[in-house]
Amino acid sequence: MKPLPMLDVAAVRAQFPIFETTAHGLPLIYLDSAASTQQPTTVIAAVNDYHRQSHANIHRGVYQLSQTATRLYEEARLTVARFLNAADPAECVFTRGATESINLVAACWGATHLQPGDEIILSTLEHHSNIVPWQLVAEKTGAQIRVIPINDAGEIQLDAYRQLLSPRTRLVAVNQVSNALGTINPVREIIAAAHAAGAVVLIDGAQWIAHGVTDVQELDADFYVFSGHKLYGPTGIGVLYGKRHLLDAMPPYQGGGDMIEQVTFAQTTYAPLPSKYEAGTPNISGAVGLAAAIDWIQAIGLAQISAHEQRLLQHATARLSAISGLEIKGTAQHKSGVVSWIVVDPPLATLDIGTQLDLRGICIRTGHHCCQPLMDRFGIAATARASFGVYNNLDDIDRLAAALTDIIAAARAKQSHPSAKSSQSPPLQKGGWGDFKLTAAASPTAAANEIAEVFEFLPDWSMRHQHVIDLGDKLPPMPEELKTAATAVHGCQSTVHIAARIAPGTTDIIEFIADSDANLVRGLIALLQQIYSGQPAAAILAFDAEAFFARIGLDQHLSMSRRNGLAAMVQRVRALAQQVVGE
Repeated sequence: MKPLPMLDVAAVRAQFPIFETTAHGLPLIYLDSAASTQQPTTVIAAVNDYHRQSHANIHRGVYQLSQTATRLYEEARLTVARFLNAADPAECVFTRGATESINLVAACWGATHLQPGDEIILSTLEHHSNIVPWQLVAEKTGAQIRVIPINDAGEIQLDAYRQLLSPRTRLVAVNQVSNALGTINPVREIIAAAHAAGAVVLIDGAQWIAHGVTDVQELDADFYVFSGHKLYGPTGIGVLYGKRHLLDAMPPYQGGGDMIEQVTFAQTTYAPLPSKYEAGTPNISGAVGLAAAIDWIQAIGLAQISAHEQRLLQHATARLSAISGLEIKGTAQHKSGVVSWIVVDPPLATLDIGTQLDLRGICIRTGHHCCQPLMDRFGIAATARASFGVYNNLDDIDRLAAALTDIIAAARAKQSHPSAKSSQSPPLQKGGWGDFKLTAAASPTAAANEIAEVFEFLPDWSMRHQHVIDLGDKLPPMPEELKTAATAVHGCQSTVHIAARIAPGTTDIIEFIADSDANLVRGLIALLQQIYSGQPAAAILAFDAEAFFARIGLDQHLSMSRRNGLAAMVQRVRALAQQVVGE
């Protein structure tokens, strides 16, 4: 077979306005396409043109503008149907995304077909959106969930899967590609085996749809779901493909306008497919943008996109594998453009890796990637992940590898430096709190003002970030004996423990010690200690922490998950203060 010509990445990249911007004054390197792809000008223009020239509500208006909007919306459905090779455009239902599509099937198909003792088979590789909806319906129906194991490379164990199949199996739901590892699953074999056992199959194609050809008839998938924002399209739009006989037999998902045929107070009859599942005014511009994205992808060619991304994957795997102290997680034989890793020598929290890369203009994803059971399988809390799109080039990967090499080298030098340990506060007495004592400010507000003065002196986030890291380096280590399930703080993607108490000899003074595996979080803990530890319970409750964090800019530079983690730590301290005040 003749090899495909090299993709003109520069020409492709020029179609994405986002790459005209910078990050922290540096050229933007975007390596988070598994979360959301960027949008080319043609998609942005299609959505913009719709809003400027064609916007109206659809299906019911007799005026020309409404008919134009209706035509654009239904033409988008035709585009999706051709893209998937669906037998009938009515089998393609517009949703808000893959998550809503799965929830729709779980609620409508699952609730009517599952009974106590029935079994749902998922895989260890699943995203939470392909786990939680099935847990919800299992709780309601009495069905049981069975899980396909994976090997150490992150590959589904097909023999174990076949052994799980039984006359009790009603549904198998697996992803085509793992968002956390990039594993490409053998979905044809999975579907064929499930059908032989009499089960229905749902394929989560969110991570595949932009990387290879999808033919739902060839796959023989019963349900297939994907999201527009992973396909170079807008957010808030997705597709549920379902075989017509299955969709026809399912009850509606939501009630309202456009999904009805006739309504009386005595009885309602429902519209035919696909309107039956599209209650209310849909995301019309999103559908238009999705169609434009599909046209754009097909103009380049999925075969050429796939070949380009495989070159990126091979280069990234080679470059990152060569970095001392770095371990790649997910080494399946068949992978999409995803590389996940941890740093073990010296141990670095993925949060710190991601933050350091951000300061270098490089965007990656860190955390559990909504795959906590998968992280548990590997015995880790999180990974750092780089995922590639059609606009990435080898230079992006080389910059990532160089930055990681520098970050690890700096951490190693810091760890081995003779002054590294002496710069920290002395550890607490082994066995508990010991002689723990912090010099408390006059009030939380006074402490906050001191912190704010320092932050105002530092001109940018890079310097403020380093200041927070330095504070974390001086944080007294928390005794291991105090790191228990009771002191663990949930809601943080890092490991965090907080132990709080009423200071000895007082009735209302709160003290706390805390620790985390992430340097940035240790710095945030140090800020909280400066504000709260040694303060009366009433003063702690009166202090507006959220306003203070906004004052020093943390609301702008911390991710939502990190802000949630910070809020969880504050809540832990406030809970003890509230208990004291209540007494």
